[in-house]
Amino acid sequence: MIERPVALITGGARRIGAAIARHLHENGWNLAIHYRRSATEAEALAGELNLTRPASAAVFAADLCRNTERDALAEAVLNHWQRLDALINNASSFYPTPIGEATEAQWDDLFGSNLKAPFFLSQALAGALKRQGGSIINIADIHADRPLKAHSLYCMAKAGNVMLTKTLARELAPEIRVNAVAPGAIAWPEDAAALSEQEQTAILAKVALHRTGDPMDIARTVRFLLEQAPYITGQIISVDGGRTLQG
Repeated sequence: MIERPVALITGGARRIGAAIARHLHENGWNLAIHYRRSATEAEALAGELNLTRPASAAVFAADLCRNTERDALAEAVLNHWQRLDALINNASSFYPTPIGEATEAQWDDLFGSNLKAPFFLSQALAGALKRQGGSIINIADIHADRPLKAHSLYCMAKAGNVMLTKTLARELAPEIRVNAVAPGAIAWPEDAAALSEQEQTAILAKVALHRTGDPMDIARTVRFLLEQAPYITGQIISVDGGRTLQG
């Protein structure tokens, strides 16, 4: 049996996922880094971490919207590490879906990545997490209850993600704690069409700290919930620079 705690991070190859991976790894965790398309980045990250501590990070590919691939991911991670202490549901699709232009394919993708996949992955791994007294952490969004214009499907899916967090926390207690981190303006989408410069400026105008955050702000909060919050479950922690102080 592996002695160090093990975390599976979905979408762990880049951006917020990679920040979480690096921060947990430098604090003693072994990692299962999931990716869908970012094979080069995932392999590079695992290589970087394994240079620091050999055989401490492994990569796993899966399209989480495909049932067979999602189930195979859960099985492969458990076969590799023989334990699981944390599931971090970070993988997410994000793009605008204006009313009148939204498609069923977009519905399936946004709800699949932000809600369906976290639910069924949590279900598949609940047994392993119970054995370790582990945790599930969902990456939600402040827009789960403050809708972002032209992003109705994404906001609806994240609202479901928040309820997923609460209902799993109740159902899986007392063995498993389930919480969520809701980022505000942390990392702008790489697709310029997702949020225009004007929209970004308008968002920052409503942030009390008048600046974007950093992916490490999310990573540190994730680690806090995993390691230093044994009496916290079913909570949504906003990391938003004070954005939710305004309407």
